Order: sequence, then C-alpha cells, then structure tokens
Amino acid sequence: MGDKRIYLTSVSSSDAHGFSKQNKDHIQLLTGLGVEGDAHMGITVKHRSRVAVDPTQPNLRQVHLIHAELFDELTEKGFSVAAGDMGENIVTRGIDLLSLP
Repeated sequence: MGDKRIYLTSVSSSDAHGFSKQNKDHIQLLTGLGVEGDAHMGITVKHRSRVAVDPTQPNLRQVHLIHAELFDELTEKGFSVAAGDMGENIVTRGIDLLSLP
C-alpha cells in the first residue's frame, strides 16, 4: 500500500500585490477572509483586474493552494519553480486539489 500521508510543504504570503509571495514559518487563516496580512485577504475581490470590473464582487480566491506534485512535474520538464513563486499561499502534497470543488 502506498504512502497516503498528507503534508503542507510550505506556506507563503505577501502584503503587496505581485506575482510571488514570501515563504513564512507560519500563516494565520481567517474564516471568510483568507490569509491574515495577505494582499488578497478580504470579503470582496482583491485581484486588481476583477476590482476594476466590480469591486463589490465576493472574494472567491482568498487562499491560493497548489499541489507540490505540480512542482515535481515542472522540474521534470526543466523549469525551476520554488514555493511562493506562483503566488500560492499553501503548497500541499498528497491531496488531489484538482478534484476539490
């Protein structure tokens, strides 16, 4: 039987809008808001392109998760991508994030 453990491999946040986020020792998740201190935290949308359309839209992207297996695939294809580089807040291993609602 294979390894069925689930891991959080890294956490990241940034108080400024930008592509990458800084790796942290820990982050605080706030119910209904997102990652404390992150530029995308809040009830209403924070992505600048979506704010320009309608700043009252609900924020459906409060926490950005990426599976570590994606980093593995990218490395195999010759890309050098590290935790936080793609703007994610949490990197997991062992969770099929793509099948979550």
